[in-house]
Amino acid sequence: MAPVQAWRFGQVRVWQLPHVPGTRGEPQARELLAAELDSTPQALPLTRDERGRPWLIGGLSHYGTGWSHSGGHLLVALGERVRLGVDLEQQRPRQQMRQVIARFFHPDEIAWLDGLDDAAREHWFFRVWCAKEALLKAHGHGISFGLHRLRFAPGDDGALHLAWCDPGLGEAARWHLHEWQAAADFRAALAWYPA
Repeated sequence: MAPVQAWRFGQVRVWQLPHVPGTRGEPQARELLAAELDSTPQALPLTRDERGRPWLIGGLSHYGTGWSHSGGHLLVALGERVRLGVDLEQQRPRQQMRQVIARFFHPDEIAWLDGLDDAAREHWFFRVWCAKEALLKAHGHGISFGLHRLRFAPGDDGALHLAWCDPGLGEAARWHLHEWQAAADFRAALAWYPA
């Protein structure tokens, strides 16, 4: 299945493919990665660690990879000499959005988001959530590490920036973040740091 869209963010490439909701993303990701890395899906040295994070090993261990699916879309990311995470979220009304923010976000993010009107809060909620998920996937622990242990803030350029993170995530300045509208009603984020 051919990608419907592709992006390059620095040294990382990201592809978007159609995806059947309710199915695993790994088989499609394996096919795309194998084609990009001159392998076959069966021979691709792809494994998962104890937390389920995907890794390329052996002769391809200098590549970082990851994928995320939501609705009918799948994102697959690949970068050389980086550790990366990618997240895709469908933007739809969330009944418990304010409760999620109050319970799980960093106190400074809570104060910022609480000061916005409903439309702006929803807009920024999805952007912050995607950025947090992508970065925590790259770190390897996922959201169980704690969404409050990193803080994003909007910059003058309109982009989100990692303003602070727990030392367990490394130095905030080493992280790279790209966020974008991957499709109508789908927000995406890619986070990586040099390996």
